[in-house]
Amino acid sequence: MSYREAVEEKMELVEQTQNQETPTDENSSRKGGLKTLPFIIVNEAFEKVASYGIQPNLILYLMNEYHYSIATGVTILSIWSASSNFLAIFGAFLSDSYVGRFRVIALGSTASFLGIVQLWLTAMFPQMKPKPCDLSLNVCDSATLAQFLFLLSSLGLMSIGAGCVRPCSIAFGADQLPQKDDPAKNEEILQTYFNFYYATIGISTLLALTVIVYIQDHMGWKVGFAVPAMLMFLSALFFFLGNSFYIKVKASTSLFTGFAKVFVAAWKNRRLDLALAPQTINSDGVYYYSKDLEPMAPSNNLRFLNKACIIRDHVEDLKPDGSPAKPWELCTVSQVETFKSLIRVIPIWSTGFMIYMTLSQNSIPVLQAKTMNRHITTNFEIPAGSFALFTITTLTIWVAFYDRVIVPILAKYTGKPNGISATIRMGIGLLLSCIAMAVAGIVEHIRRRNSVEENFSISALWLVPQFCLIGLAEAFNAIGQIEFYYRQLPKSMSSVAVAFFTLGTAFSGLLGGLIISVVDKVTKSGDRKESWVSRNPNLGHYDYYYWFLTFLSVINFFYFVICCWCYGPCGEEENTRASDDAAEVNEGMLENSRDLPSCS
Repeated sequence: MSYREAVEEKMELVEQTQNQETPTDENSSRKGGLKTLPFIIVNEAFEKVASYGIQPNLILYLMNEYHYSIATGVTILSIWSASSNFLAIFGAFLSDSYVGRFRVIALGSTASFLGIVQLWLTAMFPQMKPKPCDLSLNVCDSATLAQFLFLLSSLGLMSIGAGCVRPCSIAFGADQLPQKDDPAKNEEILQTYFNFYYATIGISTLLALTVIVYIQDHMGWKVGFAVPAMLMFLSALFFFLGNSFYIKVKASTSLFTGFAKVFVAAWKNRRLDLALAPQTINSDGVYYYSKDLEPMAPSNNLRFLNKACIIRDHVEDLKPDGSPAKPWELCTVSQVETFKSLIRVIPIWSTGFMIYMTLSQNSIPVLQAKTMNRHITTNFEIPAGSFALFTITTLTIWVAFYDRVIVPILAKYTGKPNGISATIRMGIGLLLSCIAMAVAGIVEHIRRRNSVEENFSISALWLVPQFCLIGLAEAFNAIGQIEFYYRQLPKSMSSVAVAFFTLGTAFSGLLGGLIISVVDKVTKSGDRKESWVSRNPNLGHYDYYYWFLTFLSVINFFYFVICCWCYGPCGEEENTRASDDAAEVNEGMLENSRDLPSCS
């Protein structure tokens, strides 16, 4: 499990438990409690082992069994990853606004199980995939349309499952926790739940990247996919067994609906003349604002959105109780300003596309490792798909060391609680991603030279530095990004910060698939028979591809610097949380504060 996913889920948990709705069941006092948590945690843990255990070696399955090129295989996996992230936003929206978390998790667990079963069927029945290659004739059949669609539907069902289970599971568990009159006791219970939850997920991820990958390498695809299918069945079974014990919280209106209303209202009122609207509140009450807030005029930036909160006619636009007669044509000033704050962070948000596109290059190192000496002892070699463990290990150790050792030292010299600002941490992450890609290119250049010119396989441990750098880059940038969003967006948008980050990783997946497809086509044109990203690492030039990603990453870093300069000093131009209790995010743990928002 990546650390950025942990931060996302922690923030969503805190936000959703703060805004917990009334349960639907009148006898809910006899439901919920600690007895429900094993069902929920086992559901999530088995889902993680099953889904994460499939991912590392799936590129090998697509290339060896479906005869896809590496570019096609990586593109399919990138789109699959992006779909899972996009659907996670949809799953969160669906659970919060319409059907509730229980039904969404139930749907996701069922979909994941069916998807993995379909993938297992492709390994079990030869008719489900192309025939093996005829090595004597050097001929490989391509997958038929039916075979491709069956594979695609399998991945699609798993995306639906991940998009439904992952954004809802931890919050659904928080719904079950007993709420006492003592806030400190509630916080203690929540923290205990959190610790057990993430300890379980961490162990699940380690099992997925070791045991499941090892089974696939040594027992074949039939057993290698059957085990995740069985685990996903147990995941769904455990969740449904706890049905009668769960507290099921009602769905509520989503903040995304408010954003849509602002945009639609501004569009419908686009012909209004802003020059006729005063820039300060007066007795005419031109701007519509919530009665429980102080009267305020909208800001001058993104002024076209101000048309969404202008009262044209008090009689026609407002009901007797003061609420809008047409909610999709009149919004409050606070709704407009909330939407503006989201738009303002979009440029900095877009700088995250490139880093997570480079950090998600997991398929190519697997192919590299297959050609390298992976033996630790005479009788044991590291599975090619297990090298991601070095990323997770580095990330985990660094986060603990940074939090307990580095931050106090930096805080002492900078006078800032978090040591350095969120934007600086994001920038460090971007630089580390550049270095990681450059190191990956150097290592691949050395590997290829030894393999092609000297017919010698170097140790796969040469890959460890790039995986460690990737872990450091993710730790800095992921935490910095979410902290930045959380500080610069109003408190009511804390959950949007999570969704915003998830959406960025989704776009990164699409960008990764597009770039590798373009590189494959461009570098294979002319007299070149093999592209840089050939299925055979010795015939291709993965080193050139890594250095190309390094070049793009460097450009992205300077783009980030420009975006930060244009954004201005964080928290000094606009106090987006001036009316809310600000919060500090220190490695994902939220602590209440009364300070005005600041990047530092």
